[in-house]
Amino acid sequence: MTSRKLPPGKLVIASHNAGKVKEIRALLAPFGIEPVSAGEIGLPEPEETGTTFAENALLKAHASAQGSGLPALADDSGLCVAALGGAPGVYTADWAEKQAFEGGPGRDWYMAMGKVEGKLAELGPDTDRSAYFTCTLALAWPDGHSEVFEGRVNGTLSWPPRGTLGFGYDPVFVPLGREQSFAELDPAEKHAMSHRADAFAKLVSAVF
Repeated sequence: MTSRKLPPGKLVIASHNAGKVKEIRALLAPFGIEPVSAGEIGLPEPEETGTTFAENALLKAHASAQGSGLPALADDSGLCVAALGGAPGVYTADWAEKQAFEGGPGRDWYMAMGKVEGKLAELGPDTDRSAYFTCTLALAWPDGHSEVFEGRVNGTLSWPPRGTLGFGYDPVFVPLGREQSFAELDPAEKHAMSHRADAFAKLVSAVF
């Protein structure tokens, strides 16, 4: 099936995550797109009830497209750790949610990284530390049409966290072939190799 082309103009980024919005803005910059985030135009965050990255990305994209009357791009991404059976996976953000006794609501990514490391430590020093970030981009139009693009970057987990340039689990993720964590790499260098960049390259070849 031929992909629908996306003309220049406004596009809603269906996210309230400032780090994610910043990355997507940078990736969209060359294409004459004017990105506005769902948060900037007052759209609520829909509850992510999907059990796959694609289901959640589509849910968010359709909600923003319907709420704004504009095309909307949503990203659902996560960290999948081999030794943990692919966890945290689709529940990547949930692992960062603070409970009331932890000072919640809100997200604490250092707490989330600690949970992953704690589970790996329980498995012993020789445990497989391979992991990958995956990204699913869903592009939806107000008339209900949608398209999905998936990307991935493989790597290993390091401890303790290193670097201040990334967000989420970036400080513990070292992409294959590199010694620096995603949070230590220059943002432009990370953009060139990230799971989001991989998915975005597929989107670009299809809709621009």
